[in-house]
Amino acid sequence: MVWSQVYDPLNNMWLSTFMASIPVLVMLGALGIFHIKAHKAALMGLAAALAVAIGVFGMPVAMAGKTAAYGAAYGLLPIGWIVINIIFLYHLTEQRGQFKILQESITGITNDRRLQLLLIAFCFGAFFEGAAGFGTPVAVTGAMLIGLGFSPLAASGLSLIANTAPVAYGALGTPVIALAAVTGLPLEDLSAMIGRQLPFFSVIVPFWLIVAFAGWRGMLQIWPAVLVAGVSFAVPQYLVSNFHGPWLVDVVAAIVSMVSLTLFLKVWHPKTIWYTVNGDEAPVDEGKASARADHGYAPSDVRRAWMPWAILSILVFIWGVPQIKTFLDGVSVFKFPIDGLHQMIQRVPPVVVKPHTEAAVYTLNWLSATGTGILLSAVLAGLLMGCSVKEMARTYWRTLVAIRYSLLTIAAMLALGYTTRYSGLDTTLGLAFANSGFLYPFFGTLLGWLGVALTGSDTASNVLFGSLQKVSAEQLGLSPTLMAAANSSGGVMGKMIDAQSIVVAAVATKWHGHEGKILRYVFWHSIAMASLIGGLVMLQAYVWPFTQMVIHH
Repeated sequence: MVWSQVYDPLNNMWLSTFMASIPVLVMLGALGIFHIKAHKAALMGLAAALAVAIGVFGMPVAMAGKTAAYGAAYGLLPIGWIVINIIFLYHLTEQRGQFKILQESITGITNDRRLQLLLIAFCFGAFFEGAAGFGTPVAVTGAMLIGLGFSPLAASGLSLIANTAPVAYGALGTPVIALAAVTGLPLEDLSAMIGRQLPFFSVIVPFWLIVAFAGWRGMLQIWPAVLVAGVSFAVPQYLVSNFHGPWLVDVVAAIVSMVSLTLFLKVWHPKTIWYTVNGDEAPVDEGKASARADHGYAPSDVRRAWMPWAILSILVFIWGVPQIKTFLDGVSVFKFPIDGLHQMIQRVPPVVVKPHTEAAVYTLNWLSATGTGILLSAVLAGLLMGCSVKEMARTYWRTLVAIRYSLLTIAAMLALGYTTRYSGLDTTLGLAFANSGFLYPFFGTLLGWLGVALTGSDTASNVLFGSLQKVSAEQLGLSPTLMAAANSSGGVMGKMIDAQSIVVAAVATKWHGHEGKILRYVFWHSIAMASLIGGLVMLQAYVWPFTQMVIHH
């Protein structure tokens, strides 16, 4: 029997909204206020979500249980599968001494911690977001920053802040493609509209990143390099998104930014160099510190150290190409409709134009999953580094044991997210935002932020709230393309506080158990930057000349 979602079960929208927010408040409060370990906080949030879904929103018990299990399975594959294989690769390079060489070779470009942060967290991270998404960039950059001597909190939090501007076009444009599918709006228009919002923030984010790390004074000492990194990312981001489409936006912009910054640092360096001294960042005046280190390694040694990460980049990109993914799915994919859940939950107006049932099919795409490409790159790199099969097996087991609680956390977080989605709790929260009238462009943008904070995915947020944004915009006389795009653009700032990303960051930096500290570090950055995007969308909705940027139908 089909169960229809109810968005105001208590016949009082304020009270229903409060009840819908309880699971999120429980989880974030446990993490950020009471400092409870992440896997326990996630399980507490999941228990609260099940209680509210069943006891208040009337979701059948069996259906709620299957929804949680469905989410947990998705948490393990593809998300957990990415994390374990990235950390496996990192452990192989570390125990073979290659990671130390890579770490010191970066000092051949710049000794300055702030500039290293730009290169790795912003430029390199954007490439991995564009090629793979789903936690890959934070896992890679967090591990690399730790290896360079950054503190665990800085490596985690700064990787999360940097992984924002590229998110809307992550995994070869997957969030935009999903948004077009659920809204029925032209893919090219959505790609272009998002590309008229995010480039402003692609310039701002590198400055914000360095201020968060080194303060205003530290940022002003290297502002030319920060500007080069931001502008050389923003311009290709705008051009590719508006004149080509969403597929290669991040990949092209990241490569251009990385090359531009590296070339710039060949001819320019700051007068004051920032080192890491006893775990703390310390400025050292020119004359006492060199801008670039003579690391003493032969070019062949440096190439060998970068080889695993080059293999990773190539294979992750290949795995993300739609034609390759389709081919791999054709020989390996298994689809399991969840009995008693698939097409048994009905979303109803005003969230959708007409009632329709939700699919619930678990896709076991073990071969085309990004994590499999990462595993293959780790095995190839291990063999090329001289690792035996036995050594790699031992390292893999050690990695699995080390992150077992993190995998549990990710599974519980996704179970929580799926429960709130299929029970309609998150839609109740979304409708509260949609009732904001004139201020809807601002709060509609924050709705995208909320969606990513809840689900951990800009794609999932677009699927969840895309049609609601379109319907609300049409009712208010706004451009549906503007508001659908705002859902994705606002969502990118929710990426730094979603529990999944925080857990991935904690695993990558070997800081499991400190997820609450990471959340507190990035929380206000996330809200402030999402509010700035909301302000831009308000200008695009009502104020000339920003209104000229909006695509209408």
